Amino acid sequence: MNNGVIFGATCRGVAVLPKRVSYAIGDVGTWLAWRLMRRTREAIADNLRAIYPDESSRARERRARLTLRWYARDVIDFLCALDLSAADTDALFAYEPAHMRLFEELLARGRGIILATGHYGNWELGSVVMQRVFKLPLTIVAMAEASADVNRFRRDIRDRLGADTVEVRQSLDTALQIRKRLANNKIVALLMDRHLGRDRVEVSFLGRPTWFLKTPALMAFLSGAPLVPCFIERVAGGRFSVSPGEPIFVATDVPRDQAIQRAAQQFADQLEVRIRRQPQYWYQFYRYWDAQDESWIPSRTSS
Repeated sequence: MNNGVIFGATCRGVAVLPKRVSYAIGDVGTWLAWRLMRRTREAIADNLRAIYPDESSRARERRARLTLRWYARDVIDFLCALDLSAADTDALFAYEPAHMRLFEELLARGRGIILATGHYGNWELGSVVMQRVFKLPLTIVAMAEASADVNRFRRDIRDRLGADTVEVRQSLDTALQIRKRLANNKIVALLMDRHLGRDRVEVSFLGRPTWFLKTPALMAFLSGAPLVPCFIERVAGGRFSVSPGEPIFVATDVPRDQAIQRAAQQFADQLEVRIRRQPQYWYQFYRYWDAQDESWIPSRTSS
């Protein structure tokens, strides 16, 4: 479903339709996807087995329908947020003044910030928060989409927000580009809960050994930038909470691999707390546990 026609139609529809109508269309679409896309439905259910080990497959598949529904609504909310006024954008988010001060204090150290999150909640809204609410510089590190049209749409959206983009595996100097931005005291955002081939570090996650992306913790070790978990979660009234987690400072007084693993585990622990609390917002649409293999590279259509 991640192709130019569907993504483009969604962008255009959300731009002209009332949100409640977009929600209704999204609900119908995800019900159809739940009914017709058996492998996706079963994959989500299998992923949830780590959280609901005593439930039947059928019960977990019913939960999968809710996951698809909330994902569609999160996409709609993100697209709607692009055209909000400054006042309405600020009103969309629930956050504490302390959150803004946290970023300011960390940036005052002059080493930049690595903003880490996972495929949980409405992470795309993070770019809206950082650029338009907190008014802080942001670079998004992401894989290029398999569809050139979808990739163009996504880059256009980031350009509208004023967010810089580094596409993974499009050049040999991705790590250097990240370090350059950190050296310039920028905020670099990455999704950390999927590994890419040998770019991996093992953690314990939801009670299972799991590979997470190594690059965020490695860059934090090399640059001295703090690793800051951050989560965007739906709350009452159609708003979203902005929840920075406990900053992670990668140790330099222990061997590098040990320091990186420890930092990755700290992030995994914070992400796990969120997912156990609201598993319907955990958006992994392939068999996540089957993918814990060093040679596995995620399909761009599964992001």
